[in-house]
Amino acid sequence: GHYKTRAAEASSEELGVEKYLQLFQLSPEMLQEVSARLRKDLLRGLGKHSHHKAPVKMLPTFVRATPDGTEKGDFLALDLGGTNFRVLHVRVEEEAQKVLKMDSQICAIPQEMMLGTGEQNLKGKTLPLGFTFSFPCEQLEIDKSILIRWTKGFNCSGVEGKDVVQLLKEAIHRRGDYDIGSVAMVNDTVGTMMSCGYRDQSCEIGMIIGTGTNACYMEEMKNVKRIEGADGRMCINTEWGGFGDDGSLDDILTEFDVEVDKTSINPGQKLETDKIVRLVLVKMTKDKLLFKGQISETLGTPGQFETKFISEIEDGLENAKKILTELGLDWDPVDACVVRLVCDTISSRSARLCAAALATLVNRIRNNRKLDHLKTTVGVDGTVYRKHPTSKLQKAVRLLAPQCDITFLVSEDGSGKGAAMVTAVAQRLAHQFPVILNSSDLFVSK
Repeated sequence: GHYKTRAAEASSEELGVEKYLQLFQLSPEMLQEVSARLRKDLLRGLGKHSHHKAPVKMLPTFVRATPDGTEKGDFLALDLGGTNFRVLHVRVEEEAQKVLKMDSQICAIPQEMMLGTGEQNLKGKTLPLGFTFSFPCEQLEIDKSILIRWTKGFNCSGVEGKDVVQLLKEAIHRRGDYDIGSVAMVNDTVGTMMSCGYRDQSCEIGMIIGTGTNACYMEEMKNVKRIEGADGRMCINTEWGGFGDDGSLDDILTEFDVEVDKTSINPGQKLETDKIVRLVLVKMTKDKLLFKGQISETLGTPGQFETKFISEIEDGLENAKKILTELGLDWDPVDACVVRLVCDTISSRSARLCAAALATLVNRIRNNRKLDHLKTTVGVDGTVYRKHPTSKLQKAVRLLAPQCDITFLVSEDGSGKGAAMVTAVAQRLAHQFPVILNSSDLFVSK
């Protein structure tokens, strides 16, 4: 008799678990639908009159080409993206097809901001500079970029609404011991694409999957309606983290997504899997589906369930058990299996949503060029991408973009080497097409 009841219990338990997991399952049809909605949003963002109100900003970057492998020279790169400020000296070597980091200095921000003195050898040389600035900006030219707003806990007064490149030049000029040449302003997605693009010249998409997610790609100029009369292509920073901010994804978001979004510093990021997993585990425990209904203090505290736990738990049952013990939970083997299932389901959903967005971009490039088949490379960076098995993402993209053959390359130091590469390409173009690039009518904005 005893066995029977345990079996009955298990099945009601399974039903309860299933109810939760079902919330996060997206059918192939639904993913096609997500992709179609993003396609509409891309067009709104590119439109001359619709871009102001578009949730997906589609910002022109003024990067007009990817590397062709002939770039060379010495460049400085600055990277201001988070808690540190990095200064790099980068050398691009054509013969070896290499981008070398010669020297770098990291300065913690609060201290005196400095431009590394480890580069005495560069004194007296005027070096072109690539500046990675990972905040939302309205870029007017490659070297003119207005900060829209600070994010990530930054709040320096007197900068919003100003040209960041100009402020940087003035600050360097005040120091008086350096001269910099041309400056290229670079978003981190663009840096990712460009740092991969020197090794693989078919790289025309850059994607970041970290705390937030974003991507850039090479668009035909004729479709970038807010910049008048130019041919060729331009890299567009999609800022696709804003996708759904106008409610267009409400039908696939769960109560857990809504909850996470309410408490997030950067609302609208949509993929904070660690926070979503924690909320689901807490709620399942309250429903007595896990841990005999007992929530540990650690699991009950926001921020204690780390992103890396998800991939570690998915990796194997032993890991899962170790982490559950670390979290102070009283678990049995069934709990460990259920937690793995939850992590797997929620991270699969993230991978599939990302894949749907990426499929939108590769299909767009293929249609833009009227190709039956597109072979392209995506440069990728971001902590979540590096730590997660990427097979789910790749499988889903193949399903949603069957006529595209996509290679993924993990970016090496996109914000440093990539920034230098943007500058290197801008220099090459200026030498190849001096007339076109100096004519200011190319850069008529709005």
